[in-house]
Amino acid sequence: MYHQRFGLTGHPLPKDAQGKTFFDKSPGFKKLERAFRQLIADPGLGVLTADAGVGKTAALRHLCAQLPKPDYLVLYLCAAVGPFDFYRALALELGLRPAHRRAELWASLKKSLLHLVDERGIAPILILDEAQHLSDTFFIDLSAFLNFAFDSRDLLTLWLVGLPPLARHLRMQQHAPLAMRIVHYLHLEPLDREAFSAMIDHAFKAAGATQNILADSARELLFRTSRGLPRVAAHLLQRALYEAHERNQNFIDDHIMEAAIEQSPVGQVVLA
Repeated sequence: MYHQRFGLTGHPLPKDAQGKTFFDKSPGFKKLERAFRQLIADPGLGVLTADAGVGKTAALRHLCAQLPKPDYLVLYLCAAVGPFDFYRALALELGLRPAHRRAELWASLKKSLLHLVDERGIAPILILDEAQHLSDTFFIDLSAFLNFAFDSRDLLTLWLVGLPPLARHLRMQQHAPLAMRIVHYLHLEPLDREAFSAMIDHAFKAAGATQNILADSARELLFRTSRGLPRVAAHLLQRALYEAHERNQNFIDDHIMEAAIEQSPVGQVVLA
């Protein structure tokens, strides 16, 4: 492993980044953080989109991890094929025995959510990831499911998270009832050069680096190749650290970075 050679305690930009290992200084994240806090104070529906690799799921994971567990219940689900599959998965997450009929399942879920909020004082937060795969039937059904007590209150915060086609889908006329419920819609862009450089500095510091490991030319090459996508940058940076270690070098120059890009499947996909 390269950790000892570079004096690191972990991977820069780790897959499970949150807390001190998560870079929270980008303009896009700051906007998301404000919207997230507002929906915590006043529950409702939020939509978050971004291209693959920008870090939308990691950003929400970081924000949810900061919430006090006794007061909030965070539920994370990936998009199901249809509405009934989603409601069954949600019931299991809430510790319920899923009913076989839609009406019974809805009734038990709403009763459980009311119990959480009104009797236990726990605010449920649901993250529904890969939402671009959800069907028209699901979105039509979801609008009705979010109608509590004659549509007089919102019991949960729901984030629909997905790729940009999700936003286009929700703008279709048939989904107007659901779109009208959206309190916050945000789209995260890849990092610009300045934010990207700050992220790299933060990543090395969070991983325990005490000196500069990356040459300016290699940093620029990493930015241009990754196109400001943190997931791609994380993969290429880790590959470069391995490459430098194998060559018995204590510094990543542009030659090391070029070799890492050429040998990486991710690098080849981005360059294609």
